Amino acid sequence: MDYKKAGVDIEAGYKSVELIKEHVKKTMRPEVLGGLGGFAGAFDLSKIKNMSDPVLLSGTDGCGTKVQLAFVMDKHDTIGIDCVAMCVNDIACAGGEPLFFLDYIACGKNYPEKIASIVSGVAEGCRQAGAALVGGETAEHPGLMPEDEYDLAGFAVGVVERSEMITGENMKAGDVILGIASTGVHSNGFSLVRKVFDITPESLGQKYDELGGRTLGEVLLAPTRIYVGALSAVKKAGITIGGCSHITGGGFYENIPRMLPDDLCAVIEKSSYEVPAIFDLLAKKGDISSEMMYNTYNMGIGMAITVDPSDATKAMEAIRSAGDTVYEIGHIESGKRGISLC
Repeated sequence: MDYKKAGVDIEAGYKSVELIKEHVKKTMRPEVLGGLGGFAGAFDLSKIKNMSDPVLLSGTDGCGTKVQLAFVMDKHDTIGIDCVAMCVNDIACAGGEPLFFLDYIACGKNYPEKIASIVSGVAEGCRQAGAALVGGETAEHPGLMPEDEYDLAGFAVGVVERSEMITGENMKAGDVILGIASTGVHSNGFSLVRKVFDITPESLGQKYDELGGRTLGEVLLAPTRIYVGALSAVKKAGITIGGCSHITGGGFYENIPRMLPDDLCAVIEKSSYEVPAIFDLLAKKGDISSEMMYNTYNMGIGMAITVDPSDATKAMEAIRSAGDTVYEIGHIESGKRGISLC
């Protein structure tokens, strides 16, 4: 008896590391010390000495049950973008710059080419966020997980000047709410998606006219948008963001109030932008009420920020310059913290 016969292939692990090195190299920043394969990822923080009052930010998350679509479609090169996005978007939401990222892949069996494909997506997400992929772990769990399945999670660290943190303290009644477009369902609510649609190769391969002729699988697996560039562009434009909300699990009803002080409420105009067709299809097929949809999904808005009305046009121009689509979706009013959709 040996480790391989017990279900863990050490040689496959070595091969995975070799295959992912080319992807990791694309994410390097000058601050990264050493190469891939050490016991710890090293990151030089000397630049932080030039900051007056630096604050470290961190975020950890995974992709939830969205990974099942990757299994069924046998497409693994974008799910890593989702993992990175879920972590770095939270850091950006606090006004921070992501510095580095680590991933964790648990799998039933280590197929080196599949692991390399997953990590290629992680590396692409890091590249989009400007974060270095400084390490990670691939763990085989034979007998605990099916051989062809895996789970993916990540952890990110960022930094921000304390004076530039987005806390909601600067928000006031009359501020404008800008919504930055999502790429679709992102990485939340897939337990409900899997109840509404049959997650089979045939179902996911079906094309829908309302989805622009794309397959259901293509639309559902579209990776989560990374908003680091958009929020950085607003900051560089000299605009103060009063509040920021990453629209994840819990949709509008849970996440928008998280950015509000106790004495302010948000008013969202649902007609201010066009909801992507995938949400209409999901609601129709699953007989899901509008309230439940806005309480579960991002409904086409992945990030919301508040700015002074005089800065709204300039902020929207900055966001568009970063390659994102943005809408004016509402405003802030005095009142008990909460949200009103009209």
